[in-house]
Amino acid sequence: MKVSRLPRDPGPAGWNCLLPRPNAPTPLEGHVSADWLIIGAGFAGLAAARRLSQLCSGDRIVVLEASRVGAGPAGRNSGFMIDLPHDLASDNYGGALVADRAQTADNRRGIAFAAEMAADFGLSEEAFSPSGKINGAATPKGHQHNLDYARHLTAMGEAHEMLDAGQMRDLTGTDYYQSGLVTPGAAMIQPALFVRSVAESLLSNRLSIHEESPVISLRRQGNWVAETPKGRVTAPRVILAVNGHLESFGHMASRLMHVFTYASMTEPMTAAQAAALGGAPVWGLTPADPLGTTVRRISGTGGDRILIRNRFTFDPEMEVDDRRIAYVGQDHDRAFAARFPMLGDVRMAYRWGGRLCLSLNNVQVIGELEPGLWSACCQNGLGTAKGTLAGLLAAEAANGIETDALDRARAAETPKRLPPRAITKLGAAVRLRWGEVRAGREL
Repeated sequence: MKVSRLPRDPGPAGWNCLLPRPNAPTPLEGHVSADWLIIGAGFAGLAAARRLSQLCSGDRIVVLEASRVGAGPAGRNSGFMIDLPHDLASDNYGGALVADRAQTADNRRGIAFAAEMAADFGLSEEAFSPSGKINGAATPKGHQHNLDYARHLTAMGEAHEMLDAGQMRDLTGTDYYQSGLVTPGAAMIQPALFVRSVAESLLSNRLSIHEESPVISLRRQGNWVAETPKGRVTAPRVILAVNGHLESFGHMASRLMHVFTYASMTEPMTAAQAAALGGAPVWGLTPADPLGTTVRRISGTGGDRILIRNRFTFDPEMEVDDRRIAYVGQDHDRAFAARFPMLGDVRMAYRWGGRLCLSLNNVQVIGELEPGLWSACCQNGLGTAKGTLAGLLAAEAANGIETDALDRARAAETPKRLPPRAITKLGAAVRLRWGEVRAGREL
């Protein structure tokens, strides 16, 4: 199969820009043979590589990454590893009780695997911190969403705590929020630092990662043969860890929804600006309304900064241009100014977009697609936790290891077929925009 589209990531990945410049890449050159080929070095690909290195310690593993580790979608998210239900299509993230309990168990396995990697590889607290998270509510409607979700969590038997407006002000330094819902099971990460650290730690004489090596064709000639611009890998077993680009490899056509979300990150605050803000030096809020604004304050490598993430656009072409980034950036500036009027002289340093892959029925694509070809794709907006889970499950499936999580993945429906593209694009655009309008001050 000729790969129909290669990844294009708009704007600089701010998280990655905070880190020291990486060593020069080592693109694949020439013909190599391996026992395993993993395509994609994001959360799913690196988790698959880690699990295979545990299960098949003597095997040769090759990982191909189209760009640089940390520069693609894995380095462009907001850095939340969320354990609890997080359905972006719902009003308050929750769904059916039984399904949500199963989803939580699966998400926690992904987070536990990430925590294991962080411990084994000596990652810093900045890279991975099991700190929990907060749903921040800026309106009575948002507060009601939090109350509804809290009742759902009570029914699930999950711990949570409500914060009032004063407690939210003490945490964030702003009086913008009316309440917060604390859930302790999530982890907070510096996503680019996490994936770059994991990738570096995985390297060995049996495992190699080749960056700037996009796969341009994948065919079966007895074994699988993957072509890159300068090289070729032959392997009997392949794991596709390419999320929405699964469609570019000829699978799940017209069944995957390709969405971009956007973020802006400030320049480092001065000591005077940080004092004017007050609050805690590190925190993270997801919005009570799923289409609202995510906010993080970070105080590590790169200084004391604030990240704003909002807006979703449906883009089946899987590309957006710089004009879109600039246009959405105006919404980020408005959201920032509304929350932090005391920081009027703080400017944005980085703006970027990141790709999400969703399915209409909120299912992933984990399992064997063809003999010797496995998928760890379609993370439904939770690429950190669900991507990690998908990678380790694909590695286990390829080695015949049976688990409850893998049974659930195999039993899941196929992603539902989408209506014709024009109808889907119009319907998605209307649905997203209406949801953002309804979000009001939560956006």
